Amino acid sequence: MLGGAHIVLVEDDQILGASLAQRLEIENATVVWLRQAARALPAIRTPRAPIDAVICDIRLPDGSGEDIFVTLCQTSAPPPFLFITGRGEIEQAVRLMRAGAADYITKPFEMGVFLERLRLLIGPREDAALPALLGVSPAAREVGALIDRAAAGAGPVLVHGAPGTGKTRVARRIHALSDRAAAPLIEVNLAREPDQRAAIAAATRTLGEGIIVLVGLERIEAPAQAELLDTLRGDFAGRLVATCGPGIDSLRATGVLRADLVAALAGMTVPIPPLRDRPDDAVWLAREILTQQAGGGSDAPPVLSGLAEASLRSHDWPDNGRELRARVMQAVKLARDGTIQPADLFPERRLIQHFPTLAEAREAAERDQILAALERTGGQVGEAARALNVSRTTLWEKMQKLGL
Repeated sequence: MLGGAHIVLVEDDQILGASLAQRLEIENATVVWLRQAARALPAIRTPRAPIDAVICDIRLPDGSGEDIFVTLCQTSAPPPFLFITGRGEIEQAVRLMRAGAADYITKPFEMGVFLERLRLLIGPREDAALPALLGVSPAAREVGALIDRAAAGAGPVLVHGAPGTGKTRVARRIHALSDRAAAPLIEVNLAREPDQRAAIAAATRTLGEGIIVLVGLERIEAPAQAELLDTLRGDFAGRLVATCGPGIDSLRATGVLRADLVAALAGMTVPIPPLRDRPDDAVWLAREILTQQAGGGSDAPPVLSGLAEASLRSHDWPDNGRELRARVMQAVKLARDGTIQPADLFPERRLIQHFPTLAEAREAAERDQILAALERTGGQVGEAARALNVSRTTLWEKMQKLGL
């Protein structure tokens, strides 16, 4: 069975495509069927959910499967590709295998053989797998792998990254995937606690075998650091996950954080890259926000235009996911005809700067030159006129016109 697998099928043949899509859905897989290379490339690059496999015909009406695969490889590691080839395309398929494709199958083929090759390609799946947390880029998948490792462990975990990168969400995912998921999850936001030491002690007493999430470790005060170290070194049945900004090394070097505390937390770290380094995730996150806003209602959420997606990829996102969410929510209100354009995401760009005419530019230049001449001559109009090589009358008329 392929239950829970997310598969992209790129096949222009109506009969073969319909047959494969129907059978994959019978196997409980989710199938996105595309018939053109131009549509397949963006769908694979920024999917709505992580892709487990791509089934792709080598020959397509507007390109080839090889074009799709090679283009994806230039910017990221693509999902596993199973190529469908004709007998005259085997040499091309072998070349793709050497380039990193997972497998190929030659037409005509038996459905049982096809499904077995696909199962081997995807590998075993866990029915309880959770959806993507941060995105679909290779960097986001790497963070997901670190989350899995952290959840399987037993020691403290340090999650660090810039504000708005989702550190607390990562901490909650670690709890959800761990064997402590049935035990409590207690969050202590150090920035909001008037007595940090007392808050940590109270959480420890009520935690049992659950997980404490300390939010904002960079704000922890000296007494609370001592309390935390005593907790970790004592008979502590729970587990600690702490979140911190990206500058933990400088905090340790300047003495803001105790070196022994950092050492106690550094056994397992989960760094989260900023959104500017994950442009595909910016598009993915925007789509997720739009879907959440729809809330399963009858009205379809606005869609992102191609230009809007390009603007999301090119923006620096200094405030990461927080800024993106705010901009998408704003765009929903500004969008027309159900399509979000760049100006809806970045309305400040709607302001059209006035471009001066030649006459305006000439007047501005003359004004600056007259002021400079008057300043040099101490306000003597006659001397300024001689310096500018015009008559006194001409200079006076220009001064009147320019309001000088």
